[in-house]
Amino acid sequence: MSNDSSTILAIGAAGKFAGMVVPALTKRGARVRGFVKDADQGVAVRSHGAAEIAVGDLGDETSVEAALKGVGAVFYIAPAFLPNEAEVGRHVVASAIRAGVRRFVFSSVIHPVLTELENHAAKIPVEEALLDSNMEFVFLHPAMFFQNYSQSWPNVLKTGVLAEPWSIDTRFSRVDYLDVAEVAAIALTENRLNFGTFELCAEGHLNRTDVAQLMSEVLGRVITASKSDVPKNKDAARSGNEDLQNSAIRKMFRWYDSHGLLGNSLTLQAVLGREPRTLRAFFEDLVSRKVSSVDLSTLALPLRAPQIDGGAQL
Repeated sequence: MSNDSSTILAIGAAGKFAGMVVPALTKRGARVRGFVKDADQGVAVRSHGAAEIAVGDLGDETSVEAALKGVGAVFYIAPAFLPNEAEVGRHVVASAIRAGVRRFVFSSVIHPVLTELENHAAKIPVEEALLDSNMEFVFLHPAMFFQNYSQSWPNVLKTGVLAEPWSIDTRFSRVDYLDVAEVAAIALTENRLNFGTFELCAEGHLNRTDVAQLMSEVLGRVITASKSDVPKNKDAARSGNEDLQNSAIRKMFRWYDSHGLLGNSLTLQAVLGREPRTLRAFFEDLVSRKVSSVDLSTLALPLRAPQIDGGAQL
């Protein structure tokens, strides 16, 4: 990799998704600095392979710039429904430019051009900033994450019902973020993905009935599909952004009620050089209480983060 430094900064390294990128990088021999919000998170991030820890807040440019010192490449995924996400992302890109970062890998979202969805549209200014940056860039456009099912899994087992707050008939592409993390690690340690935009999807365009049937086959019992009420965003209420975040989430659910998010698995297969992980395999891992050696508690998404992006991503 043609960087001045071999150190890679993983922003949000204690999170559910950047946290998967850290071990994927260390497996490839990379030196990783994990950017975390709380120093107490550093122990877990180091246990996943990070050689260094930087503590700071995405909203604090001083701490971001300190974390970027001596860094050759950056992995960035925004927290889901982050207030002022576009502005924060642009500031991170600007800080990376000032720090002399060579490469920036951005975990964006499938179809960021869907401006009706605020969590998609917020990615566009960040991508524009990277296109204007003169840094090497890679845009990852993952579909809905398999990991979203980790939160609902205990209730599915208890009730025999898979319920989500939009139509049971809408079809989606999905992806295991472990595969996305592997692509991110390739992008950060090799040159072959430079200046590319990669739609990342596993095989299949399933609606909720299809997913419930798949669960039934894996569990050996009948799971039915249902539509639930829209949940209240408790995390947003605690953070003082309840109206803003609930509005964005409700817009997203309304979109999902009549429109899917569909992509093609060919790109992911080509980048990995193998078939992407399947949703069946993910459910089989949930049954065995393992998700590729990652504790399930680290994969459970809060309601505020229906991840389809990195930010968001259902």
